[in-house]
Amino acid sequence: MRESVQAEVLMSFVVSEELSFRIPVELGYETRDPFAVRMTFHLPGDAPVTWAFGRELLVDGINGPSGDGDVHIAPTGLEDLSDVSIRLQVGADRALFRSSAPPLVAFLDRTDKLVPLGQERTLGDFEEHLEEALGRILAEENAG
Repeated sequence: MRESVQAEVLMSFVVSEELSFRIPVELGYETRDPFAVRMTFHLPGDAPVTWAFGRELLVDGINGPSGDGDVHIAPTGLEDLSDVSIRLQVGADRALFRSSAPPLVAFLDRTDKLVPLGQERTLGDFEEHLEEALGRILAEENAG
C-alpha cells in the first residue's frame, strides 16, 4: 500500500498589493499522520519552511473561510474553484500566499484515495504512531 502523496504547486507569495512573486511549494501527506498535510515553502534566499496543519482545514478553506489559529485559508472569489488565499501567522509576523484551487483539489483528491476523509482513525497503526510521536516530543521537552 502506498503511504504518502506528494505534489508541487506554484503559489504567489504576496508581499503587498503591488508586489508578489511565484514560488514552488511542496505538498505532502503521509498515512502515519493521516490528519495533517504539509506545505514546504521555498522562498528565494531562505531555507525551506514547512507548515503542517489539518487536511480538513485545507478542504474547508477551498470552499469558504476556514481556520481560527495560525493558519487561515479562504477562497479569494465567489465562483467555484477560485484562487485560494493561505495566511500563516507566527506572533505578529504574517505571510500571505495565493494558489490556484485546482492543483490543491487534485492533491486532496489523491490524499482521499489513500485515506478517505473521516476514515483517518481506521488506520491500524495510527494510535501506535501517535504514542511514539508523543513519547519523542515529551522526551525532547524533558531533555531541553
